[in-house]
Amino acid sequence: MMKFNDIETRNDLADFLKIPKSQLSYLLYFKDVNNSYTSFDISKKNGGIRKIKAPTDELKEIQRKLAEALYKHREKKQNNNNISHAFKKDKSIITNAKIHRNKRFVLNIDLENYFESFHFGRVRGFFANNKNFLLPMKVATVIAQISCYDGKLPQGAPTSPIISNLISEILDRRIMKIAKKYKLYYTRYADDLTFSTNDKNFSNLQTEFYEEISEEITNSGFKINDKKNRLQFRDSRQVVTGLVVNKKINVNRIYYKETRAMAHQLYTHGKFEINGEPATPNQLEGRFSFINQLTWYNNKIDGEKHTFYNLSSRELQYQKFLFYKYFFANSKPLIVTEGKTDIAYLKSALKNLYAEYPNLINRNSDGTFEFKVSFLKKTKRLAYFLKINQDGGSALNNIYDFYNDRKRNKSTPNYLRIFKELSNTSPENPVILMFDNEIKSEGKKPIGSFLNHAKLNFKKKTKLSNDYMVDIVDNLYLLTVPLVKGKSECDIEDLFDDGALSQIIDGKEFTKENDYDHSKYYGKEIFSKYVESDYSNINFDRFKSVLDNMNFIIDTYKKEHLNKEHSLDTINTDNSNKDQVPLEV
Repeated sequence: MMKFNDIETRNDLADFLKIPKSQLSYLLYFKDVNNSYTSFDISKKNGGIRKIKAPTDELKEIQRKLAEALYKHREKKQNNNNISHAFKKDKSIITNAKIHRNKRFVLNIDLENYFESFHFGRVRGFFANNKNFLLPMKVATVIAQISCYDGKLPQGAPTSPIISNLISEILDRRIMKIAKKYKLYYTRYADDLTFSTNDKNFSNLQTEFYEEISEEITNSGFKINDKKNRLQFRDSRQVVTGLVVNKKINVNRIYYKETRAMAHQLYTHGKFEINGEPATPNQLEGRFSFINQLTWYNNKIDGEKHTFYNLSSRELQYQKFLFYKYFFANSKPLIVTEGKTDIAYLKSALKNLYAEYPNLINRNSDGTFEFKVSFLKKTKRLAYFLKINQDGGSALNNIYDFYNDRKRNKSTPNYLRIFKELSNTSPENPVILMFDNEIKSEGKKPIGSFLNHAKLNFKKKTKLSNDYMVDIVDNLYLLTVPLVKGKSECDIEDLFDDGALSQIIDGKEFTKENDYDHSKYYGKEIFSKYVESDYSNINFDRFKSVLDNMNFIIDTYKKEHLNKEHSLDTINTDNSNKDQVPLEV
């Protein structure tokens, strides 16, 4: 396999990046790289404007391949120091900030026009002269041509973060020597340099240190933005890369309050904005996730062990959002199964029978499939916040708890009612809980446990036994597999014909049992992989009952939802007119 050090010519570089030589030559010498960018502005948090130079798709793909190769090369050639925290795997503003937590002094220095400091000659010289590359000048020139716009590294190109970081590591080593001399901790997050110490004498040495560090930064080809420099003391709020670091690491209170306000706007109006621009629920989840990262970190520092039953107030806000996203504002009908292999079976059945179920799946012109229903992936996050555990049917019991007012504990508020009251509407799509058909187990198996847990009445239990489906509450439905082969109980594997179930894989037979002799049998996980790979040749006729019921539930719920919304609109219209006085003729 070719390495950076093996590259001698432009053609070698093209082969190394796995791109056609003609494509590289066309971009560099015919089209001109500077003609492969578009420009736009984005607003900064402080109210300023950041100019972004975005490469075209063709150039961006080449830059992406170069960036990936540079990241891999750095991992092999250089030690992963704890100074630089931007644009690195397992590094973040949190890892950057925690080094400066609970210090007497925190000094922030900002580099002005950081990316523009890396001009064409500097980039080319680095790859030609740095001991970890030592590329021929003609190859270093091509890398600089690929990476630079108008003679500088542009903000918006995939290559700019890694190249700026590589060159800045020279500065890091020089600054670290000075920092150690003054007994300072030092980290850098892109253009944001942070120093901290508990040494009382630093207050007397700060001028001397600043003069020395300024000279080194200038000599290294950078310029300090004096307007953003600040020395922060322990008795004031100390901020590092946007995070408060006095004792615990936390987001600014304003950030958290803004996030809660955005969530409230989403819950009440179905939309919200970030910095005056329309935003998505995924962006809001990113904010909640970030806040939660800090909560986890602080819990670890304090030795606290939070569980589903003692979530903090901030964690409860995230819990509320997750229920809203997955169960109230779900953009597609949601299917929740007992096990993850069930999802593989259902998706494979739909792909096999796509022509018969256009409301559930669509086959694109290129042969790929688009599901019109979603399947809940049980993640560790959902297990922690909503107690939707990754295995077993108890997760479905816990989902139900958020739909009812029968308070078992404070961790399961009736979010369905809360969101209906906030939004003055009902969910647009159903949530379907799917169980194996073991109704006669009377509580000993998952569906029996659920029926007892939800206290379904006799009428609904009878409907479930006869129709294999029943409505529970509002948009929540229960679905089971049909009884087949004359059995009194069936699980989803019973819907496969003998041809599929008798497949011999690696000399072993399939078994549904959880405990089995691995030398003779294979289990559900391997069977599901076989089903996924050979779905077009498997007989899924017995799955039609399940898919028909899914269709029926979705169609019925959506019609009922539209009728409810129409009735609500009529009531609101009537109420808005009832106080109007008719005009005299």
